[in-house]
Amino acid sequence: MAKRTVSLPLLLLVVYGVYSAQLCRLLSQPALPLLSTERDINIGAIFSIHISALLKMHPFTSKPEPTTCASFSLREFKFAQTLIFAIEEINNNTQLLPGVSLGYKIYDSCGSIAQAIFSGMALMNGYEETLSDTSCSRPPAVNAIVGESNSSPTIALASLKCSGFFFLQISHFATCACLSNRKRFASFFRTIPSDYYQSRALAQLVKHFGWTWVGTVRSRSDYGNNGIAAFEEAAKQVGICIEYSETILRTDPQEQFLKTLEVIKKGTAKVVLAFVALRDFFPLVNVIAQHNITGIQWVGSESWITSRTIAETKEYSFLSGAVGFAIANAKLVGLREFLVNVHPDQEPNNELLKEFWEIAFQCSFRISSNGGCTGSEKLAELQNEYTDVSELRIANKVYTAVYAIAHTLHNILKDFKSSNSSKVERPTPQKVLEYMRDVRFTVKTGEDIFFDASGDPVARYDLVNWQPAGNGGLQFKHVGVYDSSLPSEKHLQVNQENVLWAGNSGQLPVSVCSETCPPGTRKAVQKGRPVCCYDCIACAEGEISNGTDSSDCFPCDLEYWSNESKDRCVLKMVEFLSYTEIMGMVLCIFSFIGVLLTAMVSFLFYLHKETPIVRANNSELSFLLLFSLSLCFLCSLTFIGRPTEWSCMLRHTAFGITFVLCISCVLGKTIVVLMAFRATLPGSNVMKWFGPLQQRLSVVSLTLIQVIICVIWLTISPPFPYMNLSYYREKIILECNLGSALGFWAVLGYTGMLSILCFVLAFLARKLPDNFNEAKFITFSMLIFCAVWLTFIPAYVSSPGKFTVAVEIFAILASSFGLLFCIFAPKCYIILLVDIFKCNLYIRTQVILGYSFMNTESSNILIRSPTAFFLLHNREVCGFERSAWLSRSWV
Repeated sequence: MAKRTVSLPLLLLVVYGVYSAQLCRLLSQPALPLLSTERDINIGAIFSIHISALLKMHPFTSKPEPTTCASFSLREFKFAQTLIFAIEEINNNTQLLPGVSLGYKIYDSCGSIAQAIFSGMALMNGYEETLSDTSCSRPPAVNAIVGESNSSPTIALASLKCSGFFFLQISHFATCACLSNRKRFASFFRTIPSDYYQSRALAQLVKHFGWTWVGTVRSRSDYGNNGIAAFEEAAKQVGICIEYSETILRTDPQEQFLKTLEVIKKGTAKVVLAFVALRDFFPLVNVIAQHNITGIQWVGSESWITSRTIAETKEYSFLSGAVGFAIANAKLVGLREFLVNVHPDQEPNNELLKEFWEIAFQCSFRISSNGGCTGSEKLAELQNEYTDVSELRIANKVYTAVYAIAHTLHNILKDFKSSNSSKVERPTPQKVLEYMRDVRFTVKTGEDIFFDASGDPVARYDLVNWQPAGNGGLQFKHVGVYDSSLPSEKHLQVNQENVLWAGNSGQLPVSVCSETCPPGTRKAVQKGRPVCCYDCIACAEGEISNGTDSSDCFPCDLEYWSNESKDRCVLKMVEFLSYTEIMGMVLCIFSFIGVLLTAMVSFLFYLHKETPIVRANNSELSFLLLFSLSLCFLCSLTFIGRPTEWSCMLRHTAFGITFVLCISCVLGKTIVVLMAFRATLPGSNVMKWFGPLQQRLSVVSLTLIQVIICVIWLTISPPFPYMNLSYYREKIILECNLGSALGFWAVLGYTGMLSILCFVLAFLARKLPDNFNEAKFITFSMLIFCAVWLTFIPAYVSSPGKFTVAVEIFAILASSFGLLFCIFAPKCYIILLVDIFKCNLYIRTQVILGYSFMNTESSNILIRSPTAFFLLHNREVCGFERSAWLSRSWV
């Protein structure tokens, strides 16, 4: 068998192929931390130490060069140094993590999302050039990451997952409310409050100052978009309208900022809310400063409201009076000394420290002559954003984030030791995440730190007002607080007396689409415009609005009515026919006049009761009729005054019974007249059935029927006092409800039936001889009576309120006066005329005037007169015989 030989190059190629199949190498250069110190347990951090990354075109023909970052940020570098300060402080603390030292690895995201992700991957997997199959399954290079400072890179970083584990991320400045979603970001925490609370706090602040018409400007990023979305939702709930909503980004062309400026200028809103990231705000304020736009009240988010770079720039003085919420300030003892001790010589090979030194002192290490950095410069002599420790609002959150991680690790290691495990365990990301949820501690600033179910801390803000400083810039004035841990009504507390408004004015600006609607009016939204643009419409009668800007008018209760200004409900005016008002007085006077006249007639009849004129007209019925008329006049008084239970029952029953008694008497007199004429006929014996007893019985019987009707009415459904609220909306009519309408109309109908019967009988007797001419006057009285009560019915039904009662009283008085005058006036005339002048005087007067009683024409005239009738039929009054009187001639 031939011997096979294998060449050495071929063998080396196979071995290299097998080895290379088990390894993975980075094609590009690994991401290295800018600042790092590795110890027992390491903490990662990502800051935007440079604001922007220079974009390069990649031809894909060679390895891409490392990203070049520009625009060094003193603020972000200060955050990085604060993290190192906190770690050094913890390492020197024997009570926290005893025996364990913390290290750090700080990366620069350059304000780029891609660079932030690249840095995050390096912190999870390490930054060695050669990766194995276990690179993604082993524990990460750090146990937690602090950062990033902006919401968008933080969201991208929090979305990273390596197969099989999460890494804890805690941010000091990412405020987007979307990061509270535990389904998406289960391992994310932050030491700064969510924009969910800030947006609601801003809405409460705007509402507190009475601004309902605002414009908004936001960053075109997760921070701005989510922040304004939350603000709009909260603003809608408290009645705030947004006139316009503009978006900007620092990379936008100049035309975009000019367009935003034009919208602000044309807007009618005097208040502008800028929910803008600090770096996005710089280009906008530059444009505003160039065009000298003033008179706008700015409301800022925490991103820029405490920026000394903006506040100390004299060109930005138009921002004077700006208000906004800032993270609560704090003092970190020893931080300034730590910051000013940073020097490039500490790490000679660290280019970042050299760049910081050059930016801070405006020099260069590349130049040895004038303008070159010597390294002997003193940071303590500088006054810039880096060395200033008066505003440590965000830096304190970096400090708190480091301590949160340290306390979490301390609790984990403490539990490991208490379990008496002989095996020393290393904290895993899952353990860190688990313990972070329950961590609670107090930092040396006195703040109690813990996280809710969404990984957010308690929302506490300082209300900051920008006021002029002595050097021409602006300073921050603390004028209030917002604390979500307090009851809802105490969340916002403002010291408004210390607030300086836009234009350095002490007067609160007004920013509304429409003027405030005063009490007594309601808002009517203008068609096609937001709800804050409205017209003020007066409330309708009976409705009120007792507050300003009321969206609706509210009806008063049934017993109340709106006052003239429609801002208060007052008791309705109660209407009833009163004795004190003119109409009531007039009716009372006429009622008493009627009673007085009836009494005078009764007295006159009583004085002449023996005379034939009284005796011949059934004196008993006459006196009973006069008595019933007096009751009729008096019963009208029961209709006047406030209705009560007794007055309501009395007025209708008294009216019905007295009028029936009155009509019964008239009816008795009419029947007597008719029967008297029948009795003069030969062979007639009818008068024995219509004697005084029968007359009394007829009056009693007819009246008793009415009494029975009234008793049944009062028993079944009596009248009662009633508040009529339906006839007039603005007043209450006090009246007597009939109870049973059938009972009332039965009483009235029975009275009317007797009246018609009396009228018919009197009409039939109107042409009887002059001896019986009383029937004529009864006819006239009944005609008046029936006419009054026939017109009463429609007037009673249609009259409103107290006029209903007045109509009823008028009918009673009119019919009573009609009976009194028509029946008794002629008789009183005869009695008074004869009594005053006597017969002889009267007859002699007639002779002097040239009359002859024997003359047929004169006799006819006298006989037709009531006086002649009396003289002819009552001869004993004048003391001579009728025959003698008729047979003599007085010439």
